Amino acid sequence: NMIIRGIFCAVTQQSKFEKRFNAISIIDQFLEHARILVFENGGHKKVFISSADWMNRNLDYRVEATVEITDNKIQQELLDIIQLQLTDNVKARVLDRSLTNKYVTNKRAKQNRSQVSTYTYLQKKLLKTHATSRN
Repeated sequence: NMIIRGIFCAVTQQSKFEKRFNAISIIDQFLEHARILVFENGGHKKVFISSADWMNRNLDYRVEATVEITDNKIQQELLDIIQLQLTDNVKARVLDRSLTNKYVTNKRAKQNRSQVSTYTYLQKKLLKTHATSRN
């Protein structure tokens, strides 16, 4: 699964891929586009954050960094946020071969506007942390 902020030119639904991949774009009120990479092999996940948009101008002419997140709590927080984004069914658009950019449709699921859901998620964590530190 890929969440792409801008230009996307991969052809996602090709039979030559061992596994097809899905790509969505979320354009909403806030200009936020985290650079989180999650790789999984045999049930073992590795989570990374990166400073770069993966575009030629950034990768060829700048110094960029990617680091692995090894702290379990931070790793889980990033995975939770990615999950909120992957299940966005309000602002997410499907990026596909036909370049139609249609909104994700999942009428059976509860509405999830990921920017709002992420804000709420982080606000609850902050309040919980603040309440715990008082005690």
